[in-house]
Order: sequence, then structure tokens, then C-alpha cells
Amino acid sequence: MDYVVQHGDTIAKVAKKHGVRPFDLLLFNQNIQSEIDYLIPEQLLHIPSLNNIKGNRENLWTEYGPVDLEEDIPILKSMGARVEIIGYSVMKKPIYAFSIGTGKTSIFYSGGWHANEWHTTKFLVQFMKECLVANTEENLLYQYNIVKLLSEVKLYIVPLVNPDGVELVLQGIYEEHPHYKEVLEINKGMKRFDHWSSNIRGVDLNHQWPAGWEIEASESPQKPWPRHFSGNAPLSEPEVKAIHRLTLRSDFRYVLTFHSQGQVIYWGYRGLEPSESEEMVNRLSLASSYTPVQTADSDGGYKDWFIQETRRPGFTIEVGVGVNPLAKHAYAEIWSNASMLALEGLTLHIK
Repeated sequence: MDYVVQHGDTIAKVAKKHGVRPFDLLLFNQNIQSEIDYLIPEQLLHIPSLNNIKGNRENLWTEYGPVDLEEDIPILKSMGARVEIIGYSVMKKPIYAFSIGTGKTSIFYSGGWHANEWHTTKFLVQFMKECLVANTEENLLYQYNIVKLLSEVKLYIVPLVNPDGVELVLQGIYEEHPHYKEVLEINKGMKRFDHWSSNIRGVDLNHQWPAGWEIEASESPQKPWPRHFSGNAPLSEPEVKAIHRLTLRSDFRYVLTFHSQGQVIYWGYRGLEPSESEEMVNRLSLASSYTPVQTADSDGGYKDWFIQETRRPGFTIEVGVGVNPLAKHAYAEIWSNASMLALEGLTLHIK
């Protein structure tokens, strides 16, 4: 049979959808050279008949991007999550905020800040699902009493801050893309984007915050770049403005931002963090085996701004080990360690 490639498709996703291996797609589509090739929307693929494939088919871990999140939203809502659109990306993709729990203490988890860190988005969506199932079925989740915790806290989650950038890393660029010329100019004509962490117009969303922004900007690229360009001013990008508005109106007790990679937890900013932050980060470290590091020796990050603005605890969690984008199989380790960290995060209001 033939299949027309859709927005958000990758070789691994198409293979999983049709119950075949990525390798089988390569065998039956000579225009695909390797399993890391990008698929272009409207591209025609031949899907081999299962009768033509011998051997066991892999249970694949696949990538996760904006299309996958859209597909998960009805599922999450049916499970009890509340969802709202808090803003739109440069390309007018909605930025979704979910909330679960009914407690008086509001806390915030976020991920997908950097384009090549889509594992964090996948992790936060799965974490939300697991919590909702445990809450409905009144089961413990890895020994944590989710029913009790969600009666005490209201957890806000923005799993995908940078939908345009994540889509670029997963699907690449093509002539019909509305930012085709600009992206290729930023990337010096190269059409691989594994290294890209910025939003679609070359601004690093975690260098955009008015906490030492001038220092960070002076030490970073001075024009749009695949990573680290701080923009021409703080809070200039629509994705950042959406998180800024949500934070100002929500009175978060503390925040956890998920990035990759390194298996470390940054917990301070210029000595402005409250004294309780150290005890809290030690709890997160014991739950995950990740290493606490007080400062990343950088400025302009969301966690930095939150600490500076509120004098409340903020943590940046770097999940996984390797080079971004982490391999698909790295997700097993991420879930094993970070799920416990995220669960312990629900308890940090309890002394």
C-alpha cells in the first residue's frame, strides 16, 4: 500500500503506525537512504505488506512533537486533565498548558524549551498520564500516594514550549515551509537540524529572560543562530511571553524546568534562591540519582528569572546522558530516573 506523509511524521513513527520496522521502509523506498532521513509532507511512501516481512517487529520508541501532542489532548482531557491555550508560537502553533490536581499549592513543570530536547515533552506527557491513571484508580504510583498529593497541589504542565523548533528538528525544512529561506540562512545552507535548539527564527527561548540578560546576550551570538542567541531584547519571543504571562498570574510555589542532557539539577541563581532550595534539591537528587549543582554559571534562563523575581525555589533538570538530540532508546533511562524525580517534586511543599 502507499502512504502520504503527514506533518509530524518521521520514519520511526510511520513504521510504528503500520507495524513494520524502519529498516523495512528503507528496503521498499529507495529514495530513503537511512533511518535518520527527514520525511517531507505529501511525500509518497510504499508500505510493505506484513506478509513480505520476516522476523519479529520491534516495539519502537518514537519521537514526540506537536502533532503527537495534539493527538494526546483528547485523551488527556478524557482522563481528567484541564487544558488551555496560553499563547501561540512564531508559526501560530498553540502553546498548551495542562493542569491536574485540586490543591491550594500551585507548582509548574515545563519542557520542550529547546528544539532538540523533545524527550522532555514526551516525558512530561507520559508523567501526566500515569498520574491521572493512578488518581482515577486510587493506586500508588511507585509508592507515591497520587490521590493525596493531587488533593494538596495543583500541577501545571507546559510540555512543549517550542513547537516550531521541535518540528524542525524532527521533520527538517522543505521549500513549502513558511520560514524556509530564513532557516537555511541561519543554518548556513545545511539541511540537518540535530544541533538546532532555538525557536524557528533562531532565538534561544531559555536565554530570553530578564535575569542577567544583558550579560548572557553579550557573551552569545549576536544574530539569529541555531542556539544561544538571546534575541534583540528580553521577552521578545511569543513562546516566552506565553510562559511569562502564565507565571505572573499563577503564583507558583516552585518550578521545575526539564531539559537534556547531563543528569544534573541546577538549583540556584546568584545567591538569590531561598534557603529551603538546598534541602529540596537534595530530595530530588536522592529520588533520581541526578547530581545537584548550585549554579550553571549562566544567565537569562527561566529558572533564573523565577528565582530573582519571586525569591522562591526553581530547578532546572537536565535529563539523560549523551548528545542532543538523545537517541530514541535513551528514553528508557530518562523515564526510570526522572519519573521518580517528578513524583518527589509533587511532595516538595511538605516539610
